[in-house]
Amino acid sequence: MTIAPAARTPTAQDRAAAQLRTAILEGELRPGQRVNQEAWAARAGVSLIPVREALRALAGEGLVTYRPRRGYAVTQLDLADLEEVYRLRRLLETDALRRGVPLACADDLALLAEAADACREAGAAGDVAAQLGANRRFHGHLHGLARSAPLQRLIDLLWDSTEAYRALYYVLPGESAEADRAHRAILAAVARGDADAVVALQDAHRARALARLRESLAG
Repeated sequence: MTIAPAARTPTAQDRAAAQLRTAILEGELRPGQRVNQEAWAARAGVSLIPVREALRALAGEGLVTYRPRRGYAVTQLDLADLEEVYRLRRLLETDALRRGVPLACADDLALLAEAADACREAGAAGDVAAQLGANRRFHGHLHGLARSAPLQRLIDLLWDSTEAYRALYYVLPGESAEADRAHRAILAAVARGDADAVVALQDAHRARALARLRESLAG
């Protein structure tokens, strides 16, 4: 009989990182905003050391950036950087989809459907952090169809670098419903094994998100 390992108790660093991540993803901390470590230590009920460790971990995820003599701030990209990230995503994601869609099995479809459902439910509840997490799972499963860990890591790095901006997209009017429609269409195309359709739908989904982010940043 195999005994499952006990769940790990969250550390002070875990708690601080979770609170900071939620604040970034929900837009409480905006791109470019400095993170006041003392204030966040008090808010999380921990010392400064776990907050600093949490910020180093979030820097590895691309959510914050360290600036010498100024400390950590939420990662901020200019429009040219944002467009370059989306251009690179298109190249890598297209490769992943063309390789992966023909390999999709029933378990893959179930994981995609679960993530799409969770994303829609979180959007209906106005829970942006949960919606972003479910959206990330959906696209992570989608890219993971290629069964290539190196390719997945590269795509994840690009997603990490723009995660704070994705929160801005989901609070724009009508975008939660539009994202759900895109997810359903992509899922149906994967179920048909139609890689060309999946690539086209993902291109349109990505391009719409970038266009709305351009509008938001310009405003």
